[in-house]
Amino acid sequence: MKKVTELIYSFPDAENYRRREFKESFNKSFLVDDYVNRILKPEVSFLMGDKGAGKTAYAVYLSNNRVENNICDLKFIRETEYQKFVALKKEKHLDLSDYTNIWRVILLLMLSKQISEKEEGLIPKFIKFKSIQNAIDEYYLHAFSPEIIHALQFVQESKVAAEFLSKHAKASGEQKESLTFSESRFQTNLLYIQKSFEKALTDIKLSSSHTLFIDGIDIRPSGIPFPEYLDCVKGLANAVWQLNNDFFPSIKDSKGRMKVVLLIRPDIFSSLGLQNQNTKIRSNSVYLDWRTTYAIHATSSLFKMTDKLLLSQQSNSVQSELNKIGDCWSSYFPFQTPAANNYNDSSFVGFLRYSFYRPRDIIMMLEFLKENAEDNHQYEKTCYSYDDFNSPDFKRKLSDHLLGEIKDQISFYYTNDDYEFFLKFFEFLGGHTRFSYTEYLEVHNELIGFIKSTDKTIPKFMDTANDFLQFLYELNVICYVEDVENHKSFIHWCFRDRTYSNFSPKVKEGVRYEIFYGLTRAVNSGKKKLK
Repeated sequence: MKKVTELIYSFPDAENYRRREFKESFNKSFLVDDYVNRILKPEVSFLMGDKGAGKTAYAVYLSNNRVENNICDLKFIRETEYQKFVALKKEKHLDLSDYTNIWRVILLLMLSKQISEKEEGLIPKFIKFKSIQNAIDEYYLHAFSPEIIHALQFVQESKVAAEFLSKHAKASGEQKESLTFSESRFQTNLLYIQKSFEKALTDIKLSSSHTLFIDGIDIRPSGIPFPEYLDCVKGLANAVWQLNNDFFPSIKDSKGRMKVVLLIRPDIFSSLGLQNQNTKIRSNSVYLDWRTTYAIHATSSLFKMTDKLLLSQQSNSVQSELNKIGDCWSSYFPFQTPAANNYNDSSFVGFLRYSFYRPRDIIMMLEFLKENAEDNHQYEKTCYSYDDFNSPDFKRKLSDHLLGEIKDQISFYYTNDDYEFFLKFFEFLGGHTRFSYTEYLEVHNELIGFIKSTDKTIPKFMDTANDFLQFLYELNVICYVEDVENHKSFIHWCFRDRTYSNFSPKVKEGVRYEIFYGLTRAVNSGKKKLK
C-alpha cells in the first residue's frame, strides 16, 4: 500500500484532466457508471448538478474517451466571451432572440470543425460541407482554433464571414448567383451564415455521433452585471434546445447524430425561464445525484468513486489483494466514527456528515488530511486515525473550503457587501449552532438594524425574515428539524430533500434549525460568547 503522503487525489477542478499528461491517471480513477450512458442519450440537452457534483468530470471523461462510437468535445466559456457579447449587444442593439441566433451559429461552427477533424474522409464526399470548410479555412487563414472566442469573432465580422461562405458556395455550384452583404444588416448576415451551416450539416452522413459540451456558465465574471450575464446564458440555453429538438432530429439517413449538452447548476437552470421546465428536467436532463444514507453508504456511487480513487493508485499486486469494494478505503481509514446512542458508524459516514454529498467535498477532505500528514512530517504514515479526522486543523480547513464554495455561489448573484452581511448573521447568533424560530426572528431583526445603520442597501435575499431563512436553507447553511411523537426528530437538508419535481424545496417555519456541522468553525459558531 502506498503511504498516505504518496497518494494523489486529483484536482478539485476536473478541467485540468483535459491535459495530456493527466489523462491516463484520470481514466484509471474515474468511476464509469450509468450516468455516462445516460448523458449520451440523444434526448439529453442539459447536464445538471450542484457546484462540485462532477459535471465537468463527466464531460472530460467522455471527451477523453470514445464511448460506443460517440465522439465528444468540451468547450469553456471564458470572461472574454461574456465581454464580447456585452460589446456586441451595445454595438448591434441586440435582444434575447439575437443572442440565441448568435449562439446557434457559434455551436454549428464548432460542431462543424469537430466533425471535419474527427470524421476521416468526410470532406471530399459532400460538396456543401466541403465548401463551408473551405470558407472557414480561408477566413481563419487555415489556423482556426476551436474555441468559443474564435467562433464569436466569426459572428462579429458577419459581413466578411457571409461573403466567404457565399463565395465558396458559388464556386462549388450549390449557389447560382453572387450575393452582397452589408455591415448594417447584421441579422440578415447572421441568418445566411446559419442557413449555410445547416444545409452543409444536413447533407453529410456521419459514421459516429458527435456531442459538444459547453461548460463555464457557473461562474459569472465580476465585471459583467448579472442581467447581462443572464441574457447571454438564456440565449445559449435556447440555442441548445432549438438545435437539439428542431434542427438535429430533422437530419435524415445519417448513422451518427449530433447534439450539444449544456453543463448547468439547478439554480441557474431555474433562472432561465425555459418553457415546461419540469418536463425538460425529467426528460431532457441528467441530474448528478450523489445522495445516499448512512445505512447503505457502502453501496453508494460516492463511496465507490472514493474507493476506486484510492485503489487505482496501488500496485497491481495490491489491487489483486483488495478485490472487494471498500477494502482499500478500510485499509486507509480503519477507524469508526462516534455516533449517537453509543453506536459507532464507519469512517466514511463521518465524511458524509461533514459534506454536502458531493465528490469535490470528499476529495478535498482527503487532500486536507494528506496536507496535515505532510505538515507533521508523517511520511511513513500508512493509515489515518479518528484523531486525524477530528483534529481542529483538519476541521478548520474543511470549514473554510465549504464556506468558500458558498461565497462563490452568493457572489454569483450578489455583491461583496451582501456576502459580508450574510456573515454578520452568525455574529448575531452569539456562537449558537442551534436556534428556534423565535430566536431566529430576533437575530434577523438585529441584523436588519445593523445594515440600516451602515446606510447600505438591504440585500434582496434578506427582504423578509422568511426570505433569508429560505436563502440559508437553499445554501445548505442550515437544516430544519421537525420534532414528532415518541421523541423522534426528522432533519431536513435542502440537498437531500431536492427531487426532480421540486428543485427548490421550501424551509418550514416555526421549528428548530441547526447550522451545518462542517461550517461551524468558519462562521465562528459552536462557542457561545460571554455576555
